[in-house]
Amino acid sequence: MSTARKLMASMSNSLSLKHGLSLWCPQSPSLNRIHLSSSLPSATNFQRRSFVVASSAFANENREFVIVGGGNAAGYAARTFVEHGMADGRLCIVSKEAHAPYERPALTKAYLFPLDKKPARLPGFHTCVGSGGERQTPEWYKEKGIEMYYEDPVTSIDIEKQTLTTNSGKLLKYGSLIVATGCTASRFPDKIGGNLPGVHYIRDVADADALILSLKKARKVAVVGGGYIGMEVAAAAVGWKLDTTIIFPEDHLLQRLFTPSLARRYEELYQENGVKFLKGASIKNLEAGSDGRVTAVKLGDGSIIEADTVIIGIGAKPAISPFGRLKLNDAVGGIQVDGQFRTSVPGIFAIGDVAAFPLKMYDRIARVEHVDHARRSAQHCIKALLTAHTHTYDYLPYFYSRGFEYEGSPRKVWWQFFGDNVGETIEIGKFDPKIATFWIDSGKLKGVLVESGSPEEFQLLPKLARSQPFVDKAKLQQASSVEEALEIAQASLQAEAAV
Repeated sequence: MSTARKLMASMSNSLSLKHGLSLWCPQSPSLNRIHLSSSLPSATNFQRRSFVVASSAFANENREFVIVGGGNAAGYAARTFVEHGMADGRLCIVSKEAHAPYERPALTKAYLFPLDKKPARLPGFHTCVGSGGERQTPEWYKEKGIEMYYEDPVTSIDIEKQTLTTNSGKLLKYGSLIVATGCTASRFPDKIGGNLPGVHYIRDVADADALILSLKKARKVAVVGGGYIGMEVAAAAVGWKLDTTIIFPEDHLLQRLFTPSLARRYEELYQENGVKFLKGASIKNLEAGSDGRVTAVKLGDGSIIEADTVIIGIGAKPAISPFGRLKLNDAVGGIQVDGQFRTSVPGIFAIGDVAAFPLKMYDRIARVEHVDHARRSAQHCIKALLTAHTHTYDYLPYFYSRGFEYEGSPRKVWWQFFGDNVGETIEIGKFDPKIATFWIDSGKLKGVLVESGSPEEFQLLPKLARSQPFVDKAKLQQASSVEEALEIAQASLQAEAAV
């Protein structure tokens, strides 16, 4: 198996939903000490820590609260600090980004639209507009008294001295530290052309800006990877009217979630829009022209796919450096935390993509790369840190995707999935205008996906997935429409609630 194929297959397997979804004590009357667990996940021994802080904000190197990271989780954590009146002069955010936290999902969707199709741009999607909150622009952080360090990532941590060192040499002493570093894109090795000009990865605005410059000049685009990134970027490339090919090693699109039948419906839609597929393909290397830019993708069988722009979307890895001394989870990756997002070291927390947390409703450890989890884990962690609440994070897995949403597109798609994709599946509908897939395990509804649902239908999905009602499988299979199938599932939900 080629190096690229091994990497693509490895990332696909590591992200399988079925095996774990691939997250100074201020001296105030209300909070004089923070009591933190010294072990995970159900600590009985507690270590006590308290720290004296200078009265003037940031008069010296001491910071009461430090967030490392500049993504969604950091933005929502900051907002939760503000809501509890604990941000002004107390909170510092250290980020490798040049921007204040923003809603990253836009980067592979509306941000990539051609200029004539009203693409998203900052400051339009700064955190926290994705959940209907106040837009947190750089001015918002200034107004709230939050100290921001941009483009200055943390390079090392001294756990004993509770200090962080940044790339510029700044030394920051923290009381409570929240790690919200997210993930980095998995890359092709240099030796097979992974860093050639014209080869792109998407994790931040700078990546998306660079890709847009390529798309403006591109003729032929190759998208490597058949997951979220691949599907959304390919849909955007169609908007630029580019010759687009998706290449991936699996048998069908989004194999970690879609059934073969469901994937076929989406593949047909993409093909109707001119997208070509190379499934079950391995990649030997990316080739360059005389100017050094990428010109083609060479497959394992020796065939050549011409491309002047290549986007690699083969997954991501938790950004755990320089936090290797914290307890890590070998099974799902990331930093191990408990139900309040406390790490193995008192006073240090981890949230969002980087946290390996107890997925309470399914009784397993999971790491979830999704904006919804980034938001909710941040809010839960900071509330646990600042208040007396100790209940375990109880997350319902949720995923969605949108595509072809630009002006002039003949068919926009938007699906939502809640729950767990285990057991046998029942598919209802013909995709046009909508389709639903239900996962049934031991008679119980474990997960449900709906494409092009109404607001009311989408609101029903999390209720079904969390309650997991027993469903009459034969009756569900006989449903003539998505609407009827959801009515049957809802009736099962109501029947159990009445017992």
